[in-house]
Amino acid sequence: MKRETKKTQFIKGIGVTPGIIIGKAYLLDRGKIEAPARVIPEFQIPQEVARFQDAVEESKKQLRLAKEKLLREEAAGPTYILDVHLLLLEDKNLIENTVETIKQSWINSEWALKINLERLRKIFNNIDDEYLKSRKTDIDYIGERILRCLMGKDKEAIPSIKEEVIIVSHDLSPADTAQMSKDKVTAFVTNMGGRTSHTAIMARSLEIPAVVGAETATHYINTGDTLIVDGITGVVVVNPSPEIMHEYLERQRVRQKMERELFQYRDLPAETLDGYRVKVLANIELVEEIPSVLQHGAEGIGLYRTEYLYLNRKDLPSEEDHFQAYKHVVEGIYPHAAVIRTLDIGGDKFLSHMDLAEEMNPAMGLRAIRFSLKEVDIFKVQLRAILRASAFGKVKLLFPMISGATEIREVKKILNAVRLDLSAEGIPFDPKMEIGIMIEVPSAVIIADILAKEVDFFSIGTNDLIQYSLAIDRVNESVTHLYEPLHPAILRLVKEVVQAAHNAGIRVAMCGEMAGEPLYVPILLGLELDELSMNVLSIFRVKKILRSYTYRECKSLVSNSLHLSTPEEIEDLVRANLRKKFPEEFGENFNYRLTLNEYKEGE
Repeated sequence: MKRETKKTQFIKGIGVTPGIIIGKAYLLDRGKIEAPARVIPEFQIPQEVARFQDAVEESKKQLRLAKEKLLREEAAGPTYILDVHLLLLEDKNLIENTVETIKQSWINSEWALKINLERLRKIFNNIDDEYLKSRKTDIDYIGERILRCLMGKDKEAIPSIKEEVIIVSHDLSPADTAQMSKDKVTAFVTNMGGRTSHTAIMARSLEIPAVVGAETATHYINTGDTLIVDGITGVVVVNPSPEIMHEYLERQRVRQKMERELFQYRDLPAETLDGYRVKVLANIELVEEIPSVLQHGAEGIGLYRTEYLYLNRKDLPSEEDHFQAYKHVVEGIYPHAAVIRTLDIGGDKFLSHMDLAEEMNPAMGLRAIRFSLKEVDIFKVQLRAILRASAFGKVKLLFPMISGATEIREVKKILNAVRLDLSAEGIPFDPKMEIGIMIEVPSAVIIADILAKEVDFFSIGTNDLIQYSLAIDRVNESVTHLYEPLHPAILRLVKEVVQAAHNAGIRVAMCGEMAGEPLYVPILLGLELDELSMNVLSIFRVKKILRSYTYRECKSLVSNSLHLSTPEEIEDLVRANLRKKFPEEFGENFNYRLTLNEYKEGE
């Protein structure tokens, strides 16, 4: 039951698009639909199958219209998401199996659809990798869309909105987001969703400030409520008091001023005041992100995740599928280089049609390079495509989760075999293409001096390195507070890797989330990293901080940090240091991240 009071309330979610928006709420009904279940007589089966197929066709029509709208608005970048959903509407596992379920079980369309959706969800539920697991939402979006069409609830309310509002909904599909007109929908808040959900990607692509995963949003918010949506911290304030409104208006003013100032850093080199040069690169998952990479002044792609090529398919991608994707990336980013990482899946369930055994602990099981070395034929297809793409620009090849010298030697043996095959076939490639490994397990750190002799560069994957070093399951809410990038052990590990690499004369990049966090920039500079690869939205801010320090200052900060005992002590030291240079961004009144202690949700 919704509260009638206008008392100020705080809701915490995940900020996915930076920006602070103040406006009126519009509660959109996108709650979960309960699918009716009934047994039907045999003579009704053809009619029921036709009803289901009509709903699928209507769903396709809606998605095509949403895609056309994006194209008309020259927002072609995120249309690939709608293409993925259109592809799902052709998926045999979902569509044809649902028809078969209707025929064989004599049940209505809604029930048959629910059975097959649940089966697909189970496959994704057992994936350990957070990004791949989040792709389950695409199945949910498609299922919901077909269901709405089946039940006559497919009318879109978003296009009919005539005034500026902040949409609040249980969930929104990427197609819903595509329907939004930026001059009417100034922001949105959803109960569901994660940082890597397709709705979040759409919000970033369309630059609509948004908070997702705000689980209680539709419970506490009514249409007409005044909202503050902070897409930076993920905080939503409902009916703010005059004091809080004043504070956020000031934050908004500072933020807008900061964004105008940050744009000037786009074409400036990532260089400290005393001339220490660092490369700032972008992490991407899709070809369509390249225009944004260039607009934000990245000096190349530091991490191109290729897992997306394997998602939402009936079968494995062909060599040509791989090649076309890599060629577009390589040509799109030229004359800069693209670091292409080979397949890094998080669990066997993802490639379910290969009928691999279930694992008790997929994060430590057959994943990343271990999978590629077991499934050599699949690995070779990807290597051939990457080598072929190297003839069209600058490519560096990156292998994930290397834990020992034996693995990288085996990888190089396979790579050389592929090279010989291509040469024999007269297919061009770059014979000097650099190869590197991700340092993301403790064993790789300990023998970094040995591994450095085997490759041309290192890339530190902090997400996994922190997880494995501190024994923290990142998706386990009970222990996520222990996931601490500034843990003394992590800083020492990074320092050790950099020293081993530089002693061997090779460069070291960092491509985990830590690289794009402004708070960590002085520490990473002082640790002597050569390259930082991050989400494009972090680039301007990281450059600004980087250009405000001297290399000597950063070295001193690291030296002092390594004498401290706890992550808290190190963060206090770093934050105090940043506060002196950026009082507006790191001062007491403008903390970059609100902590849970600063408010009580719903009160």
